[in-house]
Amino acid sequence: MSFGSSFSGSEKSTMHRKCNSLTCLVAFIVGCLLIGTSRGQSRPNVILVMADDMGWGDVGYNGHPNLQTPHLDRMAKEGVRFNRFYAASAVCSPTRASCLTGRHSVRLGIHGANNGHMPSNEQTLAETLKGSGYRTGHFGKWHLGTLTRKTKDSNRGGPRGIPHYAPPWDHGFDSSFSTEAKVPTFNPMQAPLSTEVKPYGTSYWVSEETRATSNLEGDDSRIIMDRVVPFIEGAAQAKRPFFCVVWFHAPHLPIVADPEQLARYPASLPLFSRHYYGCISALDKQVGRLRKALASLGVSRNTMLFFCSDNGPEGRKQGLKAPGRTRGLRGRKRSLFEGGIRVPGLLVWPARFPAPRVIDAPCVTSDYVPTILDALGIESKMKHDGCSLMPLLTGEASKRPRPIGFQNSKMAVWMTDRWKLVMRGRSASPLLYDIKADPAEKKNLAAQYSDRVKDMLAALNTCRADCRQTEKTAER
Repeated sequence: MSFGSSFSGSEKSTMHRKCNSLTCLVAFIVGCLLIGTSRGQSRPNVILVMADDMGWGDVGYNGHPNLQTPHLDRMAKEGVRFNRFYAASAVCSPTRASCLTGRHSVRLGIHGANNGHMPSNEQTLAETLKGSGYRTGHFGKWHLGTLTRKTKDSNRGGPRGIPHYAPPWDHGFDSSFSTEAKVPTFNPMQAPLSTEVKPYGTSYWVSEETRATSNLEGDDSRIIMDRVVPFIEGAAQAKRPFFCVVWFHAPHLPIVADPEQLARYPASLPLFSRHYYGCISALDKQVGRLRKALASLGVSRNTMLFFCSDNGPEGRKQGLKAPGRTRGLRGRKRSLFEGGIRVPGLLVWPARFPAPRVIDAPCVTSDYVPTILDALGIESKMKHDGCSLMPLLTGEASKRPRPIGFQNSKMAVWMTDRWKLVMRGRSASPLLYDIKADPAEKKNLAAQYSDRVKDMLAALNTCRADCRQTEKTAER
């Protein structure tokens, strides 16, 4: 269900700019006061790194037989490894919305990829942290609205998509190097496998109606990190805490590997698999570069560095054209079975968690915002669907305090620490799995635990109704 605004695109844009101007002024004043009173205090930096369409099994530390991901493996060895980490949706836009708001995307009117946009009245994590004196930057795939009102761009950008104009700079980000949606993972501005140089049709935008025009050839993950590192250097030199969102395009289609990374994999493997592995290894290389930059600047110890994927791997089943792995989990991208939403999840924060640890409780991208605000001691007036993971991280708790609700297309899920209820449409019978004992979701226990199904379904329906009610108030 989607509810439109009663204002035209131009009226809404004008109102949004006025609101943003006031918000920025207030944020600047508050930030200056906070900076002035926090000399000598060390507030942690925050970085959210995310891959695109990377499966639970698409990392070395999860036992992949071919993929080389030494830097992600090192993060898993040194930091916090989440054994049950979930994307909030089985497709990208809703998951990205959850990362920045801590809320279910249905509340925002974002029901799928290329659907809806970040509402103007939604408080993003970037806006909150900017108001607390943080420098904020978004780099990579945005997919939460269009980035231009004048130029035909990507899936919806330009005059045709004015109602969905919602760029990062209107939602709390000081710096941007962002695309509306996907691009090729090598030479991102060019159509892949073309006999002639042909524009792909999606641009990197750095501000209102301003596109990036240089350093756009080669590996896309490297191109993104070329912007991330200077942003971090500037914040560190200014002795300002920073919030940095790095949303890589890899390994989303179109997949083309850097020749250097392609050469790492033997010719005996299928060519498309080599490209898939190569673009993930290129992403991994840039994660290593990021960590090296943080260390050289002396800020790695007090930086919360998160990593995950936005959903499971592409394709109906693993094969030559869909080499992404779920490590035996059922389903893939677009499915709320485990393979579509359980993804690699990592956190490195040496100042707070110097020793490696493993979290077995279910955690989700909606938990980012409440966890970060809890860690920083910042209160929020927004209603979060996620919860703070700090009690789990510190060892004060071993179980998640409340269930997780998912919805994608006709599928809906209600999941506790042990149980997972799956609904596949109004007329389909419910499925119930003991997800701790049966992560592959092979044994339906709904008939055996009918009372549990009834209780979980009631809770799921309550959550869905609440989300739909909030959606009515979202400002388009």
